[in-house]
Amino acid sequence: MNSNKLLDWGLWSCAAYFCCMATAHFFGIKVPLLFVYYDTLFYAYQDKIISFAIVAYIALFYSAARVREVVPAALVTLWLTAAGLTHVNLSDALAGLEGNKSMTAYWAQTAMIGGIAIVLTALFLRSRKGTL
Repeated sequence: MNSNKLLDWGLWSCAAYFCCMATAHFFGIKVPLLFVYYDTLFYAYQDKIISFAIVAYIALFYSAARVREVVPAALVTLWLTAAGLTHVNLSDALAGLEGNKSMTAYWAQTAMIGGIAIVLTALFLRSRKGTL
């Protein structure tokens, strides 16, 4: 399969993934990989707000899958999301976790989003190389 087709699949997959994430936040379904900090204290209204904000990600990846000029914006968003999650994971923001909870699931989602960013960036660059 060529890099353009793989990039399409990746972008559509991200749109679907963010749909699942928005649904999880809206309904308070606290599962790892859909809900980053799934075992921390939360307020339901915050998760509703997050679910609405995730709609922007859905729209961005939907648009990127349809219009190649949008792909760089989607990639920047993924890179910034991975960087932001890394910052939170390393900060004192999670110091108040009850007991000695493992950070493994948080880092797994951070790594997953970073990995997706790497793969989609490589596919995008490779697809552009063929068109230059």
